[in-house]
Amino acid sequence: MVVTEITDISKRQSRVCTDQNISFVLYKGELRQYGIAEGEELSRETCEALLGELLPRRARLRAMNLLQIRDYTEKQLLDKLLGGGYPRPVADQAVEYVKSFRYIDDLRYAGDYLTAFAGRKSLRRMEQDLQQKGVPKEILEQAVAAWQEQDGGQDELRMACALLEKKHYDRDTADRRQQQRLYNFLMYRGFSSEVIRKALQMD
Repeated sequence: MVVTEITDISKRQSRVCTDQNISFVLYKGELRQYGIAEGEELSRETCEALLGELLPRRARLRAMNLLQIRDYTEKQLLDKLLGGGYPRPVADQAVEYVKSFRYIDDLRYAGDYLTAFAGRKSLRRMEQDLQQKGVPKEILEQAVAAWQEQDGGQDELRMACALLEKKHYDRDTADRRQQQRLYNFLMYRGFSSEVIRKALQMD
């Protein structure tokens, strides 16, 4: 593995790119410690030390530190590690490590999200949000089923009417333009057109 480029990303860190499409971030002192320079080949021992020990250990610590601040889905945590410059295999290992201790659990994450936002968002909008956060479809379906069994689902018409009340909607005085604006407002939050029309009492 040959180092093709070393780029400074901060005063303390540099990104190392190789001819095998593997890149990683090291502190500048580590570049000197391991004798890493552009155009030079990394020895097997150096590769094992970096990709088998140093970076995996650092990635695990980074993952655990992130999870102390807030909860993540598996995909969110992986993306965060990749964005931090860890090679994909190293990031995957770190995610599997914290997953083995159930520090991340997409089913739990989805269930907590549904419970937290049930009074403010429609089910469809919550499902869209969770899909964007990387919760797999089959896990999302399990979470929704468990949540509906426990809480009995949502009264989406009541929720939509409550949102309209906060917007001071009055059917008798609202013009078509205001109704369209509120229609779009509710549609953005994931309510169906049928529920929205009933809430707005549109003819």
